[in-house]
Amino acid sequence: MARIELKLPQMGESVAEATVTSWLKEIGDTIEADEAVLEIATDKVDSEVPSEVDGVLVEKFFEVDDVAKVGAVLAIIETEGDAEGASEETDESSDEEVEEVDEASVEELEDNISAVKETVAAPVADFSDSERFYSPLVKNIAKEENISLEELETIQGSGKDNRVTKDDILNYIENRGSKQQAAPETQAASKQDITSEKPVQQQPIAQATQAAPVSVNGQDEIIEMSRMGKLISHHMVQSVQTSAHVQSFIEVDVTNIWNWRNRVKNEFQKREGEKLTFTPIFMQVIAKTIKDFPMINISVDGDKIIKKKNINLGMAAALPDGNLIVPVIKNADQLNLVGMAKRVNDLAGRARQNKLKPDDIQGGTYTVTNVGTFGSVIGTPIINQPQVAILALGAIRKVPAVIETPEGDFIGIRHKMFLSHSYDHRVVNGALGGQFIQRVAEYLEAWDGDKEI
Repeated sequence: MARIELKLPQMGESVAEATVTSWLKEIGDTIEADEAVLEIATDKVDSEVPSEVDGVLVEKFFEVDDVAKVGAVLAIIETEGDAEGASEETDESSDEEVEEVDEASVEELEDNISAVKETVAAPVADFSDSERFYSPLVKNIAKEENISLEELETIQGSGKDNRVTKDDILNYIENRGSKQQAAPETQAASKQDITSEKPVQQQPIAQATQAAPVSVNGQDEIIEMSRMGKLISHHMVQSVQTSAHVQSFIEVDVTNIWNWRNRVKNEFQKREGEKLTFTPIFMQVIAKTIKDFPMINISVDGDKIIKKKNINLGMAAALPDGNLIVPVIKNADQLNLVGMAKRVNDLAGRARQNKLKPDDIQGGTYTVTNVGTFGSVIGTPIINQPQVAILALGAIRKVPAVIETPEGDFIGIRHKMFLSHSYDHRVVNGALGGQFIQRVAEYLEAWDGDKEI
């Protein structure tokens, strides 16, 4: 028999960990090579971890909702015969090392094992109503210290995506008593400031607002939000609280693009085996405009501005379950129209089939969302943090319009659409935000309707 370690694979340059969402196999189950053993989640993408060998699942090291680092051993699969990568249960050199271990070390090791067992076996409080993720260890500590969900939500997390770590909750518990004792002193100091001759400038205090309770009667249906729905909800609220959202709007005449696409789309599909939609055309123009205005391709880190070298366009896509995901077109400015069309179709297709990889949604520097897909004329999208701007494409409509010619003005039927640009007013002023979509509009309206694909 050989024991094979099933490890969490590398899922992208910027992906360091994943959450176990479900086990598809239980201990004792037979597994075939390439068969999925468990499901994991990173941010918005769900993935499966397959087995590389035939065998039997004999050990699991993570439970549902546990977070595992890339490279961590998730499970042990026992196979017939020897295999590469098998974990050896005995080793000649290890026997010599064991003899050198003194009794004190053995006792210390046993104490550590007991502590770990108690932590793992301890009942975990139910914090499923929270939009934030809490590890089982943090939940256990909160339950043991009688920390309610409302109180837990107020703890500032220092982990990835503001996640509350073990140190965060322990520091909070340590300081909780001292804060209560300091309250009377704080009140006395406030009274002293009021009577002081020197005026005290009050700083605004951000307070978490709680939603009003919702009444439910017997005929109402209660639907639990999905994991992805909770993540999106938290991400959107966080974005509004972080960025000062401002919008600019502009109407664009895309008649030349409409007529050109109708002329070449059949030839394009026959030659390339791909459909030519409007999306790759818009994406190519937007990438070109970002090169003209590189200060729209930035992020904010405290008081610093991070100017991004690469232009990675996020492409918001609706999923069959109604949720939204944003796959990323890497180095979009380096793609010609054929390459852009292939990339757009590939990401959109895999998004609909829930086959995106974690790296497919990482590294975006600017996002585009097509609200016109569902007939909306104008949208005011929320910025996809940590980016500073997002562009919404409205529906293309036939409208009567004034057409200027050397012979005079006349009314004609044109294909028009609105562009809605949301940007972070902390770092993007109205001039830059407005000039950006103005340039996008200029490029779209100047599209050469006679060019060949």
